[in-house]
Amino acid sequence: IFQYSMTPNNRFILLTCLAATTVDNHGTTTAFSHPARRLSRSPPLTTAATSSSLHASSAIPPEEQQQRSDNNPSTKFGSPLSDPIKEANKFAVDFLKNTLFDTFFAGSDRDYARFYALETIARVPYFSYLSVLHLYETLGKWRRAKYLKLHFAESWNEMHHLLIMEELGGDANFLDRFLAQHVAFGYFALIVALYLLNPVEAYNLNQDVEEHAAATYDSYLKENAEKLKLLPAPQAAIDYYVDGDMYMFDEFQTSCEMRRPVIENLYDVFVAIRDDELAHVKTMEMLQTELDVTSIHDGECEVDIF
Repeated sequence: IFQYSMTPNNRFILLTCLAATTVDNHGTTTAFSHPARRLSRSPPLTTAATSSSLHASSAIPPEEQQQRSDNNPSTKFGSPLSDPIKEANKFAVDFLKNTLFDTFFAGSDRDYARFYALETIARVPYFSYLSVLHLYETLGKWRRAKYLKLHFAESWNEMHHLLIMEELGGDANFLDRFLAQHVAFGYFALIVALYLLNPVEAYNLNQDVEEHAAATYDSYLKENAEKLKLLPAPQAAIDYYVDGDMYMFDEFQTSCEMRRPVIENLYDVFVAIRDDELAHVKTMEMLQTELDVTSIHDGECEVDIF
């Protein structure tokens, strides 16, 4: 019987089975299994995860660093900016503000028109980001749903700023609408091109724009505090900040702090808008790094809702 079983075919089968029996890293014997059924063992994390809205890529094993970095558009498709380029972005935004906005919207009676134009233009980069990310997804090049959600939430926030300015009469003048909408059209194309070339550049430029927006609202609040406190809040602001579903509002925040603006008058509305712009600044700044963004709805934050 033994001689019969040791035919060349049987000997080959026996050697194959013996070779397929291995010892893993923990000293235990692992039987052979088909590659399609084999489960990969993930190495243990070298550092503990922290409850934060942003995750550093250094919190994962080195062998998973590349996969982790692909979660961020800046690390997947972009490269860091030099200081001269960052200064050039600031100069460009300052120049447009001083030559276009400060000239065309000069005068205290032009504040709402100025804010209307600002909000028409400010939401455009988020449309550009979404367009490029949808293109990557359509082509099968890259897909990360969280960044689609983040940038949509940012555009949703800016849209409600625009609705508030329209209710205040900022869009009453045809020339104001014409200028804002045509600048927004060109700005959209510019940001699409920048985002395709280097997402870090597109995020950095928008960071400068949002910083100017926050500074504009802050100056307006300081100069008109008493008058604004006597004026009622627009219904669009109440619908968004008080009575609306705050899920999308939470989605564009970059910290574990749950913001809930108190709206009692027009002053409170502009405070909330200014703080929204500061939140956008922080988001744009963090998106230029290797950090992976998430939100309080992802279970990473310990938030007391009640």
